[in-house]
Amino acid sequence: MDGPRSDMGRWRGSPTTPSPEPEPDRDRDRDRDRRSRRGGARSFWARCCGCCSCRNREDDDWGPEPSGSRAPGSRNRGSSSWNRRTESRGSGVNAAGDGTIREGMLVVTGVDLLSSRSDQNRREHHTDEFEYDDLIVRRGQPFHLVLFLNRPYESSDRMALELLIGNNPEVGKGTHVIIPVDKGSSGGWKAHVTKASGQNLNLRVHISPNAIIGKFQFTVRTRCEAGEFQLPLDPRNEIYILFNPWCPEDIVYVDHEDWRQEYVLNESGRIYYGTEAQIGERTWNYGQFDHGVLDACLYILDRRGMPYGGRGDPVSVSRVISAMVNSLDDNGVLIGNWSGDYSRGTNPSAWVGSVEILLSYLRTGYSVPYGQCWVFAGVTTTVLRCLGLATRTVTNFNSAHDTDTSLTMDIYFDENMKPLEHLNHDSVWNFHVWNDCWMKRPDLPSGFDGWQVVDATPQETSSGIFCCGPCSVESIKNGLVYMKYDTPFIFAEVNSDKVYWQRQEDGSFKIVYVEEKAIGTLIVTKAVSSNMREDITHTYKHPEGSEAERKAVETAAAHGSKPNVYATRDSAEDVAMQVEAQDAVMGQDLTLCVVLTNRGSSRRTVKLHLYLSVTYYTGVTGSIFKESKKEVVLAPGASEQVTMPVAYKEYRPHLVDQGAMLLNVSGHVKESGQVLAKQHTFRVRTPDLSLTLLGAAVVGQECEVQIIFKNPLPITLTNVVFRLEGSGLQRPKVLNVGDIGGNETVTLRQTFVPVRPGPRQLIASLDSPQLSQVHGVIQVDVAPASGGRVFSEAGGDSRSGESIPMASRGGA
Repeated sequence: MDGPRSDMGRWRGSPTTPSPEPEPDRDRDRDRDRRSRRGGARSFWARCCGCCSCRNREDDDWGPEPSGSRAPGSRNRGSSSWNRRTESRGSGVNAAGDGTIREGMLVVTGVDLLSSRSDQNRREHHTDEFEYDDLIVRRGQPFHLVLFLNRPYESSDRMALELLIGNNPEVGKGTHVIIPVDKGSSGGWKAHVTKASGQNLNLRVHISPNAIIGKFQFTVRTRCEAGEFQLPLDPRNEIYILFNPWCPEDIVYVDHEDWRQEYVLNESGRIYYGTEAQIGERTWNYGQFDHGVLDACLYILDRRGMPYGGRGDPVSVSRVISAMVNSLDDNGVLIGNWSGDYSRGTNPSAWVGSVEILLSYLRTGYSVPYGQCWVFAGVTTTVLRCLGLATRTVTNFNSAHDTDTSLTMDIYFDENMKPLEHLNHDSVWNFHVWNDCWMKRPDLPSGFDGWQVVDATPQETSSGIFCCGPCSVESIKNGLVYMKYDTPFIFAEVNSDKVYWQRQEDGSFKIVYVEEKAIGTLIVTKAVSSNMREDITHTYKHPEGSEAERKAVETAAAHGSKPNVYATRDSAEDVAMQVEAQDAVMGQDLTLCVVLTNRGSSRRTVKLHLYLSVTYYTGVTGSIFKESKKEVVLAPGASEQVTMPVAYKEYRPHLVDQGAMLLNVSGHVKESGQVLAKQHTFRVRTPDLSLTLLGAAVVGQECEVQIIFKNPLPITLTNVVFRLEGSGLQRPKVLNVGDIGGNETVTLRQTFVPVRPGPRQLIASLDSPQLSQVHGVIQVDVAPASGGRVFSEAGGDSRSGESIPMASRGGA
């Protein structure tokens, strides 16, 4: 179904145990040096420049490859090539390889990559927010640099720039880039002299729009009548190259500046959860520009063993990221856990951003416990935005998990409409969070460019591993489930039907009800340029009930394992049923209500059964803890309400993550035989944290924030942990505050030092065994430091496990 393209999510021989710092292969380097010395080897200039390929061998023999001393076993984690250090920046190699500098040679004594965050390069490439002092540029766009020479540059001098990535760079694979200066374009790369002033040479270098992304080593070769010189590789001259959504020639190009600002440059966002009727939202710190995050993103590709030659393809890169953000198969970033027991790690609800997770993975090489769908999606947004892909975090409410490729959600009941749980393998998640990323799809027919779904939550395998996508949203919308990648699974998540099957007396099953609007009822994301919620359901599916929507579903179902499912459909009905749940806060009593309406002209008698249980957001339910049975007589055109009150003391012992409950309602109309069935999920809300800024925020100056929380429960919260972080404000910080009594109010204060100006988000969470999913956020408008400094090297501590005394405690 995926077509001839090989799977880009897995490569043979990729590491299965943490190995963040491999030893260098010295034998390989010696072999490469020997090859470069062979008399029959093609010269450097013959390989890079056609006009130089006819010179005699004496003129063309440039000697050995770049050399320099390596620190034993050293490699910058996340970098894409070995660091080669030299004793001094000005030393180099000549044609003889002995380091002798002869009179008249053109020697590069230094390089200025103009890599400061305030320099032209970083501003023009939209990388000035990265908390790095290295040169970070985007492909398909020029950058500037200055070479310092031992003498003025002359017209007879020849010069080439080189970029190398990987352990075995090759010109043919794009991992060894050679750019002759003032010699025209070379595979989309070119370099020109913009100014020659004394012994300084200014160059403008244009990057190919198809370049590999990653961290490149940089060197310069010169040649003149006096001899040849090569600048040693120096880690201070390494260059990061990223995808470029500002470049029309890059297949990740986005033709909306406000989209680029939101989906590439915004460091925080909103993630939605809960149920369609009771939508919750939380702010997430993506932190893609925080120091170390870019290295962590590149380290993820290294850990997967992704070939460097494939790292220029966003389809391949996004597929690898979907596999690597979860830990299954490959010891990736996050360990998924839906058990409710998080004692060996962090409750997924307690995370407030991606930075702490990614830096822990980079630092230790071990998968981080624990994640659930919104955490996987938040981290994926961080990684893809960091690498230059326009990405958004998407929530699908009533998201189906189709386990048998039927493209329907099948629920089985016995003769009395009691659920047959041993047959109910499909599940409907209250919500599921994944990602959309924007790119062209040259591997698909025309018409499938644009938003592509990538889902890092490990649900089902794809080509044998736990990854999902990229899948064109347009193919999902039209039910074209034969398009790669993983379209059938994602289509079923958003646009399948819920089919109720009842066992008959002879043991066979019959469809008694089809709920056509139960799956993918609402698909949302954060709006561009605001914190409002945007409904994007229309991009995934045609209007419910429309001819186009029905055609898409039935076309897709024809490719599933049950293509004739609609042939046995029986839809006669004149009694309608609606379920409602009041909005309640954790710790309060609540009331459920079922409304029956007789739309026919005859009296109807309905036998109604209500079963209440707790449920995880993944659709996995606990045992029934309350039930009710009632017979209702409906006159023609009449409506009747059936209520079920639920006290806090009844549901408290049973609550699980997210505070969600599931009401199963089934009924039978005595006169007509009509079957009624409805599953209604609702949640009890948790309180918010109140954050207040105490004083103005200025770059480099200490600032204080106050956090207030009131325990809504009559019981003590034990082992309470706060988390606090915000890009440009505070590195991830964990605060242990001990116990909080029943209905008690607590206040704590924390200081932080802003490092970047502009509007920032400071995000906090609270977690305890008795209460989770408690969050708060405040916008902090940071002024530049006095004296004109835009950035500060100071930063909020990333302290973990600090015990914090309460500033004050109050009663209810």
